[in-house]
Parts: sequence; C-alpha cells; structure tokens
Amino acid sequence: MNNKQILICDDNQEILDVIEMMLTMHDFSAITEIDSTKLIGKIRENKPDLILLDLWMPLLSGEQILRTIRSTDSMKDIPVIVFSASVHGDDIAFEAGADDFISKPFDMNDLLFKINTHIGRISEYEIIKN
Repeated sequence: MNNKQILICDDNQEILDVIEMMLTMHDFSAITEIDSTKLIGKIRENKPDLILLDLWMPLLSGEQILRTIRSTDSMKDIPVIVFSASVHGDDIAFEAGADDFISKPFDMNDLLFKINTHIGRISEYEIIKN
C-alpha cells in the first residue's frame, strides 16, 4: 500500500512528535516542520497528500501560510486541516481557506477521523454512520 504523506507544521516539538507517532501507527508517512518559514519549501519538495497546520506560530502564522498555499497553483488543492487553541481560530482558518479545523487540545481519534475523511480513506457511508 502506498502510504499517504501528511505534512505537519507546529512550533511545539512535543505536538509534532505525538502526531507523527500516531500517524505512523496508522500507516501514514509523516513529515514534520517546526519552522513555519520553511513550510512552503517542504510542501514543494514533498508534495504531501494533506497538511496539518498550527494557526499561531512565530514569524509566519498558519493563516499567512494557508493564504500562500491557496494562491499557488501547484499547492492550492492540497487539503489543509488547521488546529489552534484560539477562541476564534476556526473563523480565521476557514476564512483563509482551510478544509477543516480542530481545536487544541484535540482528541487523536477526532484528528485521525478528519485526516481519513479528507484523503478519502473513509467512505461517505462511514462519515454518515459516525
């Protein structure tokens, strides 16, 4: 099976480590990036199937990165799930072009369900059932 590649960007190494471990356990290929200024280059280099993006990071925010992704032809169709502890994070994320949002702290099963939904590993029947 060809593992789907998920790119994760967060400025917290512990969050990157936990998500990477969870994704690997579920047959995903995980790529992590702690430095938001390097993310666009990583996307171009790796062409991920999905991006997990923290909203609030130093230097370049997730919102700025997401707007760049959505305005770049070679990246604009990559599903992006934004996560944040911000009260209005979902509004900011969807306005910037996010495909989905999850609040921090998040449940790993919820995150995994959203990932599987956006990369097509879950059928419409399973989505309705849940």
